[in-house]
Amino acid sequence: MTDKPTPEPAKTESGTSRRKFIAATAGATAAASALPIESYAQVAGSDEIKVGMIGCGGRNSGAIVQNLTANDSARLVAIADAFQDKIDGTGPRGQGLPIIQKQMEKNGSLKQVDVPESRQYAGFDAYKEVIDQVDLVCIATPPGFRPIHFEYAVQAGKNVFMEKPVCVDAHGYNRIIEAAKVADQKNLKVVVGLQRHYQNVYLEAFKKVHEEGLIGDIVSAQCWWNGSRPWIIERQPGWNEMTYQMRNWYHFVWLCGDHIAEQHIHNIDVINWFVSGDSAMGGHPISAQGMGGRAGTEPLTVGEIYDHHYVEFRFGPEHNNVVMNSQCRQIKNTWRRVAEEIHGTDGILYLAEGKITDLKGNVKWQHRLPRGEKDPNPYDVEHEMLHKHIREDIPINNAYYGAKSSFTTTLGRLATYSGQEITWDEAVKSDFSIMPEVFAFDAEAPVQPGPDGNYQLAIPGEWPLPWKA
Repeated sequence: MTDKPTPEPAKTESGTSRRKFIAATAGATAAASALPIESYAQVAGSDEIKVGMIGCGGRNSGAIVQNLTANDSARLVAIADAFQDKIDGTGPRGQGLPIIQKQMEKNGSLKQVDVPESRQYAGFDAYKEVIDQVDLVCIATPPGFRPIHFEYAVQAGKNVFMEKPVCVDAHGYNRIIEAAKVADQKNLKVVVGLQRHYQNVYLEAFKKVHEEGLIGDIVSAQCWWNGSRPWIIERQPGWNEMTYQMRNWYHFVWLCGDHIAEQHIHNIDVINWFVSGDSAMGGHPISAQGMGGRAGTEPLTVGEIYDHHYVEFRFGPEHNNVVMNSQCRQIKNTWRRVAEEIHGTDGILYLAEGKITDLKGNVKWQHRLPRGEKDPNPYDVEHEMLHKHIREDIPINNAYYGAKSSFTTTLGRLATYSGQEITWDEAVKSDFSIMPEVFAFDAEAPVQPGPDGNYQLAIPGEWPLPWKA
């Protein structure tokens, strides 16, 4: 997607005049990097941190409470969503500001929520209003928008918490990586919601594997996210196609990346992390091939994503040519498992069980706590660590491994949709984009149903790779 001049204002869903937004990748990043570095990062030791919230769904409603609870000096001052009813809690799923206020009141910290109507913003470009007036922003919108929002936050010199995945295509991946470099230059702190990196059992297991060598050399890995289909919001009278897809973002590739990205990224990220042995930058496979489809358990009028994927990811020689088998499924009444398993020359790591065995099944290590103690909630810890790094001015930037794991899921989707083996380098170099050029409720959605109301599924062997279409 190339840079273009900003067109005339378009109408939002409510009829309010809103500027159509066209992403300006190179220009925004160049402008950001040209500004003085010292003018950006929150000053270490500052008493108050003004926090903004972009995206008012269930995940960010939880994340913002965790962020505020992590620091008594943090205060939510501005909030944005594409839909006003998601801000005020009157939308189809009843999320937003009322839920946040209720939870913070329960925590005894309601004073940390200061969001009058004048600092509540709705629309596709509402994120700018929030970012421009805060020190730290929590971003949990549909993942397709993450590169746009992250890039703008970095340009404005703001610390960031952003949910996974952070991209759904090559163009988004490349934007995240470039913005991450600028964030480093500006001393910004960035945490990504891949919370297993902040979970004690995973951290302890990583040491057992990479410092103590309890499983020997890693040779293969398996990961699963098998569960049930998530929420669906029924189409309402008066909704146009863009509105329906934004309401049901989980079911459209340009918005969520398919469920291999939206959920299974957690498990894939763990394998990338453990195989690479790099906690800061992460790693990625060099190729993917696999199969997937839709079993027909829900009508094609709902959306276009698959309900199952099985992908064979291959890592390069520098990582012992490890093969990762990745499995995710969302079909009712089927075997459920969310877990990661890593095989080595001397043992097997079972992360869901928090144990390592030898090749005969004898336990070599088991994650245990003293009686009466509990591991801290990693969803809390990731926000505590973000605030700690801001206060003490310690570098932290999860965007690199967040981007690599996100694009690993994209590589898997390309493989299952096309039926072809896809290489990392070719996919990244293509810089393909699946996002629309214009974001507005009266703009044409990038995916359209047929005359029968059904959406077209990708057919392996027929579905063209984006850079070859």
